[in-house]
Amino acid sequence: MSMQNTRPSRETVEQLFNRPLLDLVYQAAGVHRQHHTPDEVQVCTLLSIKTAGCPEDCGYCSQSVHNDAALEAESLLELEPVLEAARQAKASGSTRFCMGAAWRNVRDGGNFNRVLEMVSGINEMGLEVCVTLGMLNPEQARRLKQAGLTAYNHNLDTSESFYPKVISTRSYQDRLDTIGHVHEAGITVCSGGIIGMGESTGDRIDLLHTLANLPKPPESVPINALVAVPGTPLENQQRVPGLELVRMIAVARILMPESNVRLSAGRMEMSVEEQALCFLAGANSIFAGEQLLTTPNPEIDQDKAMFDALGLRAMMPDTMSANVPDEVGSTETETHATARA
Repeated sequence: MSMQNTRPSRETVEQLFNRPLLDLVYQAAGVHRQHHTPDEVQVCTLLSIKTAGCPEDCGYCSQSVHNDAALEAESLLELEPVLEAARQAKASGSTRFCMGAAWRNVRDGGNFNRVLEMVSGINEMGLEVCVTLGMLNPEQARRLKQAGLTAYNHNLDTSESFYPKVISTRSYQDRLDTIGHVHEAGITVCSGGIIGMGESTGDRIDLLHTLANLPKPPESVPINALVAVPGTPLENQQRVPGLELVRMIAVARILMPESNVRLSAGRMEMSVEEQALCFLAGANSIFAGEQLLTTPNPEIDQDKAMFDALGLRAMMPDTMSANVPDEVGSTETETHATARA
């Protein structure tokens, strides 16, 4: 049984999450096969277009000016190097090019105009385009849509109750508001979370419950394992066991059957066998390339070897579900507060 077109209760999500792992994976694999081609994986490339100098105090991030690990702030990249990186990503088999800027929020002006040019240029290459730029308002979301943006990434990170222990400079509602602006502009939403930050099992259940109860489930759901960066407040957190990622992915797949569930940060520490279980449990998206913004990621050749061993292949853009809102600009009758109940 899948959860398509339903808003699961918190109790339902908890019961699902606590099922025996092998039963859970079996169910998730069945749901995955009902909604996706099981041997296809969306291959995405992620590029940091503006690194460090971020005023947010996210406890996991080396780009925050509040953390001892803070990297030296860099300016926004020029247009042509970004377009060239996108060309290389496409040549390597990626179908989605994602760009991240270490900003608290989007500010109108020259930098935002340059990002719009990046989006437009990459869209013209036939690649899907995703950006993560911090908070944005409805007009900025509309302009990104006009430029050809496919998806906007804005992770919830964790549960609403645990969130203040990780971040104090931006509220949980701020994140939900930005997701709402993206949805209303007709851009697909990419939103997920991070496990291994010291949260409880209940916090993980709450995160999945919130994601599944957004006005429309995210088109992409990144599931990240914390990469504990020296010099950040979370530097001493222990590595998340691979099977905990498998459980998160399986529950996400059952709750959000049409979404692309992305096995994201943390793959460097996972064996091929652990990743294989994640794909079996419903993961159908990864980031390719040796860098995820500022943290390491498996090299392209490693992923190609894994795909060959597991019988997987890169998904083509026209085979991916769009999950675009039915009525662009329409207002949902259920509020974000209801989604978080």
